[in-house]
Amino acid sequence: MPINILMPALSPTMTEGNLVRWLKGEGEALKAGEPICEIETDKATMEVEAVDEGILETILVPAGSQAVKVNTPIAVLRAEGDSGAVVTPAAVAVAPPAVAAPAAASTLMSATPVAPGAAAPGGRIIASPLARRVAAQGGLDLATVVGTGPGGRIVKADVAAALARGLAAKLAAPVAAPPAPAALATASASATAPAAAAAPPAPAPARPPAGQDARAWSDQVGLKYRAVANSGMRKVIARRLTEAKQTIPHFYLTIDCVLDALLKIRAELNARAGGHKLSVNDFVVRAVALALRRVPAANAAWTDEAVLLYQSVDVSVAVATPAGLITPIVKAADTKGLAVISAEVRELAARARDGKLKPEEFQGGTFTISNLGMFGIREFAAIINPPQACLLAVGAGEQRPVVRDGALAIATVMSCTLSIDHRVVDGAVGAEFLGAFKGLIEDPLTMLL
Repeated sequence: MPINILMPALSPTMTEGNLVRWLKGEGEALKAGEPICEIETDKATMEVEAVDEGILETILVPAGSQAVKVNTPIAVLRAEGDSGAVVTPAAVAVAPPAVAAPAAASTLMSATPVAPGAAAPGGRIIASPLARRVAAQGGLDLATVVGTGPGGRIVKADVAAALARGLAAKLAAPVAAPPAPAALATASASATAPAAAAAPPAPAPARPPAGQDARAWSDQVGLKYRAVANSGMRKVIARRLTEAKQTIPHFYLTIDCVLDALLKIRAELNARAGGHKLSVNDFVVRAVALALRRVPAANAAWTDEAVLLYQSVDVSVAVATPAGLITPIVKAADTKGLAVISAEVRELAARARDGKLKPEEFQGGTFTISNLGMFGIREFAAIINPPQACLLAVGAGEQRPVVRDGALAIATVMSCTLSIDHRVVDGAVGAEFLGAFKGLIEDPLTMLL
């Protein structure tokens, strides 16, 4: 008897996903545990494995389909030797895939002729999920890219090189806004009464009126732009941050930490290490985890019924990816040493940028760190990552004048700002946490005990 393969729920909050590509074609045999397709959620692209054995009889949802609802039939599996009737696409309810805007497809152009991208049987282009996302964001047709990966697979570096050679496409220029009704009336009057003076057109507003879409306003004022379709991740980020800023009563506390002792210890440890080097951010993660253990009231979340005081210290670390911000988690960070934390952060960040994180590796967390110090940002205040109650924004370590024993001196100072949900954490608790954090950063030997 034929079996419907359904769009899986790859996370507790997933309601729909994008079917990036099929790894198996119609008529191919499937084994349990064998990858059959790639599904893009709001945070990552993951391979979906077959649960049953059989023949992939019919693909109901084609590759590239957008916003496919969870539990929608996406394919039909037939057991080997089964001669029963096969379910056809018309017999099941399938959410219609989103179709790319015709303007974007029709305006893809190549500056110079290149060899076509590697294609599998059936004309499917072989490319990594990250390469596909980067190409989509740059308006690049993967059919014009030469893959250098295994078997001619297109990887991110191939897309980046193609974009650098000028293969990126531009969307059609915005259509000029139609004349205002008043202007039409004036033109009509002028045709019948040449002596009448035409009224000047009303000036365009300096900013979009309340409720007007930015794209419509840009067309109205004649601004040129390139429209990049919002990914599932970008839509989720926009929704969650809007909700967080509108519903969470934020307040902020900033503290300065002297880094001289930490930088000295870090240099000594790195001199003894083999190939792997500790970063300042590794010390920050360790200090946050230990400070949360000392001040557990900051390791919490709000609900209408109760404040949740978390028993584990799971630190989320913000990582920028081509598709948007994601926060992989160092679990039980208070029980791990600097070397382990450093290795985990590096490995999680690398897989986050490649879209290879598992849901349990970025969903959850009890406290978030966002570090922009490596970009030279002195100080900033971040939006809380709900349902967490606190987020620490870390700035750059820089030399500043300080007063020591009544005399002016120079020290390396790092400013850190704690964003706090006032429903959960009061000012005194926030200050206590920052005091514990500062003590650990300025006396780093206590982190090694």
